[in-house]
Amino acid sequence: MNYPHPILAREGWLFIAGSLGLALLASSAGVWSLPFWIVFVFCVQFFRDPARVVAGGEKSVVAPADGRIVVVEEADDPYLNRRALKVSVFMNVFNVHSNRAPLACTVQRKWYMPGSFLNAALDKASLENERCALHLKTADGRDVTCVQIAGLVARRILNYVDAGTVLAAGQRYGFIRFGSRVDLYLPLDTRVKVVIGEKVLASSTVLAELSELS
Repeated sequence: MNYPHPILAREGWLFIAGSLGLALLASSAGVWSLPFWIVFVFCVQFFRDPARVVAGGEKSVVAPADGRIVVVEEADDPYLNRRALKVSVFMNVFNVHSNRAPLACTVQRKWYMPGSFLNAALDKASLENERCALHLKTADGRDVTCVQIAGLVARRILNYVDAGTVLAAGQRYGFIRFGSRVDLYLPLDTRVKVVIGEKVLASSTVLAELSELS
């Protein structure tokens, strides 16, 4: 799960090898091979998986994915049935698609829901698209919900953790292929530090700071 970084994500090795093989075959056969090489280059850039520095401190909530902030608002958390602060990161096909734990925590529960494949930047994607949600609990008892959401061209959510898994902040726990989104539902007293439209990097951008429990 938390394997040494090979530069290219293991989830993409088959795609990269297959596209390279087709490009080489087309070139050797003397047919027009440019489209195959374009697909190969796209696969290499899509499945890149660089190591990341984990920002912040014990109370920091770091970005679970690379991308752009599309939601910062108070909302209903449909998994824990509470009001929460919702922060959403939209990943386009040019972002790194490894997903990382937003904070040090223990997984309490995991939900998988099949669904549609709407544009992940739309608000209704949070409730209508295919998704996989995790209830995370910090050592001091704060609850965070982290939801992987498939997108318009995404067709596979990969999630490698289950209830009882202990995660370090920034630890890699999943991957979504070809465009997607991650929603975080945070306690209402959390101090959000990002704004809509801001670009963030997984693990290296602090999204918010949790408050001390009273």
